[in-house]
Amino acid sequence: MDPIARIKIHKDSTFALLLEAQRRHWSITYLEPGDLYQQQGRTFAQGRTLQVRDDPTGWFALGDRTDQALDQYDMVLMRKDPPVDAEYLYATHLLQQVADAGSLVLNHPRGLRELNEKLVIQRFPELIVPTLVSCSMARHQVFIEQHQDVILKPLDGMGGASVFRVRRDDPNRQVILETLTASGCRSIMAQRFIPDIRHSGDKRILVIDGEPVPYALARFPAAGETRANLATGGRGQGVALNARDREIVATVAPLLRSYGILFAGLDVIGDYLTEINVTSPTCIRELDAAYHLNIAGQLLDCLATRFTQ
Repeated sequence: MDPIARIKIHKDSTFALLLEAQRRHWSITYLEPGDLYQQQGRTFAQGRTLQVRDDPTGWFALGDRTDQALDQYDMVLMRKDPPVDAEYLYATHLLQQVADAGSLVLNHPRGLRELNEKLVIQRFPELIVPTLVSCSMARHQVFIEQHQDVILKPLDGMGGASVFRVRRDDPNRQVILETLTASGCRSIMAQRFIPDIRHSGDKRILVIDGEPVPYALARFPAAGETRANLATGGRGQGVALNARDREIVATVAPLLRSYGILFAGLDVIGDYLTEINVTSPTCIRELDAAYHLNIAGQLLDCLATRFTQ
């Protein structure tokens, strides 16, 4: 995971999973990507035993560092936030050996490697708004002219970072494209803007082994802001899933299962799928608090079942 000393425990889903694992008396070892290494075809890590407390004044205690082969663990959870850069991809290759040796790795390294959270929605053209992926500034200019109001975003980010809303008459659209594409050298995504975000929010739908949690966290943009991400000041509100939400989940679920994505977060605005989060889906703590759920418990039940099969 990312450094545990920097997380915000009131909203961190990995922390919710840690609390639930500890409640079940599961032994927990903590490691960051830099603790991974591979020798003679086998993946090891210099990990530390971990104890957690739901206390903002002190929420973790770490033991001494020890080296151990990861394929000796029953389960390995990969909960590293984007960017999905070269180091992230290298980590999935190291974890692939662990999965091949028979340990349960969540989410599966192949799925993390191949299902880019932005690009994967293109596999479901019937669920998405008009969408373009290209490094060509000219092609994006044509798209903006055609759709008049669009969202531009990088392919490897999270939390609304470097996401722009660009209208046809925006005098800055050329420089925005230059910046995002590195003057035509980096591919980005353009999506037609979905006005429904103002009244129905940007829903985060959590999916466990292909089945949705029955409530989503709808995130609404702050005043004067386009992005609804909580990291950019968005407001979260729990909502029950509607028929369209369930239709989207049912359509996407077979792909998630086929790639070993046991825990995903679908982003839905209005009737449209906008992203499929597979790296470190969040919103567990907010939904647990709003509806007295135990989503971490549901996920660990799923993992326990997989382990005993």
